[in-house]
Amino acid sequence: MDALPVPPEAARRVRAAMTETPRATFLPAVVRHLADVDRPVGIGWDATNSQPSTVARMLELLDVHEGQRVLDVGAGSGWTTAILERLGADVLGVELVPQLVDVANENLAAHGSRARVRQAAPHILGLPDDSPFDRILVSADLGRMPDALAAQLAEGGRMVAPVAGRMTVVDVRDGVPRVREDGGRYAFVPLRE
Repeated sequence: MDALPVPPEAARRVRAAMTETPRATFLPAVVRHLADVDRPVGIGWDATNSQPSTVARMLELLDVHEGQRVLDVGAGSGWTTAILERLGADVLGVELVPQLVDVANENLAAHGSRARVRQAAPHILGLPDDSPFDRILVSADLGRMPDALAAQLAEGGRMVAPVAGRMTVVDVRDGVPRVREDGGRYAFVPLRE
């Protein structure tokens, strides 16, 4: 399977935003020395901070534009939430683990970010009461197509999510989700509902 095309401008903007949002700031002190290593790093509570090359690819595929409403599902330490804000998004993170919600918000505040991460409601994917969103980023493997999240996309919206090890892009056109897969296999922790 071939890689999906990405606008060169999207790739440039993502690189710049990631450079301006140091990963180390969002890692626990005991693993900060791994910030420059291109691999997932454990952040506690069975969660990881995804490897930078994977985060970059997801954000390139997401193709966020200034002022778009973005939902960051499985926000973890808040790193992707901060990068999305740096890309100009009006971003809202959501995380199921209460301790990670606190950690993410502390990290975001220390980074000078205005974005915040909310506590996810058990058994509810995303934030349906706050939808629709222009973009949705999911940083944990859903194992199946997340129809409940796709329903939270605005017309013309896009979601990027790992589904059963495949990076999946969902675009909504005329109210109908169009699903495509990016090339390659990805390993993520499973999304907990």
